[in-house]
Amino acid sequence: MIALIKKEITAFFASTIGYLVIGVYLVLNGLFLWVFGGNFNILDSGFADLAPYFELAPWVLLFLIPAITMRAFSEELRMGTLELLLTKPISLNNIVLGKYFGAVLLIILAVLPTLLYIFTISELGNPPGNWDVGSTIGSFIGLLFLILAYSAIGIFSSTLSENQIVAFIIGVILCFLLYYGFEGLASLGGDFAIEELGMKAHFDSVARGVLDTRDIIYFVSIAALFLFFTTLKLRKG
Repeated sequence: MIALIKKEITAFFASTIGYLVIGVYLVLNGLFLWVFGGNFNILDSGFADLAPYFELAPWVLLFLIPAITMRAFSEELRMGTLELLLTKPISLNNIVLGKYFGAVLLIILAVLPTLLYIFTISELGNPPGNWDVGSTIGSFIGLLFLILAYSAIGIFSSTLSENQIVAFIIGVILCFLLYYGFEGLASLGGDFAIEELGMKAHFDSVARGVLDTRDIIYFVSIAALFLFFTTLKLRKG
């Protein structure tokens, strides 16, 4: 499986995809947080706080991760190379996990440079160094769990069509529904217990700086469920 993960990462950076993903993520966040005026601009907010980044990042990743994962199996299905891959001495579960962790590592590489934002808000604080350590670290951990869940959903979506664009659209829709859909239903129906079924409620909970085992179990369960769906879909063909 390690060899497959390395192969996936190498494939990303052998073309422009890997560099493009990292570049797009950093540029979009940078423009909205530091250049464009609006609710996400940290300099305009008057607070040395990364809350705008953690409000924006899930939405950027909602489009970015399906764009990475859309080729995971759709390309294999289109080119007929999945059968060839299955003849190698590696199980279907390890093939799925190899592609999954390859995508996860690429996204983590894209997020890592944003840790420099901590230094920026620390310097902007009054006095310098005055920033909310707990909520910031919690939000980065929440972002990691969100990446794990989004990536699993994207990998599953790539098994549903040989067309990468269709796989991308399905991935975006599923990620959106699981991130915001339940909160939308809760606001319409007034039953706020439904909100707990969505990823946004659990992401917001982790972002407060308190690691609740229920939130961890939720994200791990979502990732495991969609990876199981992926294996099941590929096994049934």
